[in-house]
Amino acid sequence: MDLNELKKLREEKFLAHKRKKREYYLKNKAKKKREVIDYENELNDLNFASKIKEIAKVQKAHVDDRKELIVAKINEYKDKKKEYYEENKEKRLEYDKEYREKKKEELREYRRQYYQKNKEKILARQKEKRKYPKKSD
Repeated sequence: MDLNELKKLREEKFLAHKRKKREYYLKNKAKKKREVIDYENELNDLNFASKIKEIAKVQKAHVDDRKELIVAKINEYKDKKKEYYEENKEKRLEYDKEYREKKKEELREYRRQYYQKNKEKILARQKEKRKYPKKSD
């Protein structure tokens, strides 16, 4: 077999697979015919409140069923994040130091412009803080 025959054979097999997959999809789609919902009836003034309560109960039950899984995923994410933070702490500090050195003048100019632009707000906040000093024990 030469290359062209192989390509042609591969293309035919791929198209046959695609057809088979499409037929399977259509067959399953036909099985799962959805019932037609009469929204006029379902959501009229009499049924609306009860339907909303029913939906809320179903959603709450679903969340309650998955609560442990959700909490576990959140905790796993927090642990991963903390571990990553610890592993890369030195790299990040080194990068920040290099960045500050490289951008020293730009940062200084930015701070100067920021202070000029927001001078009144900053001074008002400082005066407010001076009025009510922190209580120390």
